[in-house]
Amino acid sequence: MSTPSAGPDVRSVVLDTNVVLDLFVYDDAFARPLKEALLAGALTAWVDRHTLRELELVLAYRSFALTAEAQQAVRERYGALTRCSEAGDAVVELPACRDRDDQKFLVLAARVGAAWLVSKDKRVLSMGGGRRLPFDVLTPRRASLLLESPVSPS
Repeated sequence: MSTPSAGPDVRSVVLDTNVVLDLFVYDDAFARPLKEALLAGALTAWVDRHTLRELELVLAYRSFALTAEAQQAVRERYGALTRCSEAGDAVVELPACRDRDDQKFLVLAARVGAAWLVSKDKRVLSMGGGRRLPFDVLTPRRASLLLESPVSPS
């Protein structure tokens, strides 16, 4: 299993939709270090039209009971902290995720050269480790711990 690297070279990340919700809707304590790192410029979160569209659809779910204004505020706060990849349909060879809806996050992470894909999805997390992907797949808690206590170089 590969060990995720931490430190100044960890800059680019992709956050799946549930992690974005934790940061900007629920203010989850385990994910707060990620938000602080984004705000401080220590991390750069990447999005593309596919991941932004999913966020827009999810924010509109009735179960969240977010007004149109609240949905827009989340999109704006998150959007202010992201960089958008325009190569939305570039072909990237990767193992297939068992949940096809999550493949877009894997493709985006590979395409932008992200160090981490941060996810809560068990199917995505199961793809981490080894040499199957060119980036590490981490839970928000693991990513936050790595940000708070960087691993010293070996």
